Amino acid sequence: MPLPREFFDRPVLEVAPDLLGRTLVRTMPEGRIVLRITEVEAYAGEADPGSHAYRGRTERNASMFGPPGHAYVYFIYGMWFSLNLVCGPEGTASGVLLRGGEVIEGAGLARKRRPKARHDHELAQGPARLATALDVDRTLNGTDLCAGPDAPLRVLEGTPVPRGSIRNGPRTGVGGDGAHHPWRFWADGDPTVSRYRAHVPRNRGKAQQ
Repeated sequence: MPLPREFFDRPVLEVAPDLLGRTLVRTMPEGRIVLRITEVEAYAGEADPGSHAYRGRTERNASMFGPPGHAYVYFIYGMWFSLNLVCGPEGTASGVLLRGGEVIEGAGLARKRRPKARHDHELAQGPARLATALDVDRTLNGTDLCAGPDAPLRVLEGTPVPRGSIRNGPRTGVGGDGAHHPWRFWADGDPTVSRYRAHVPRNRGKAQQ
């Protein structure tokens, strides 16, 4: 069953850990890929120095200010896309970055886009790899995740990770005042979870959502 819009219309720190174990379905003309979500990060919009929306609405982040249950896709470092799920009431600009997952259907399609992956657990291990494996780019920005079965992206109920198996810690690559927020959540012991990396200043862009 698909998750209802009400699932996303909650505070981001409630939605983020509750997404673990849910399934993301990417439907394409050549078939579909189903991903079990294992790692996420929460971003609290204008109240969060680590968020793209911290300084308000722009053309780039407009989808974050839209209704809950939609996709926010952005381009980072001039190389990679990242997929976020918008949550909270419309206008709050909060969202959850999908950092990792297990491909449970359509691994062959994912491997075509991730030929360098040595093992299947690496196909969507990290936000850039996840977006690449699922063929996610800016054309999917603003996609309604609660639409019908033919929608390009949907989130289904799946099997939620038990609360006792959920871990949390600082977000990967976030610097400044938001560096120490323990808003990264992951399924304990799952091989698809990416390694934590502290923020490293770069000349181009930021590793923030």
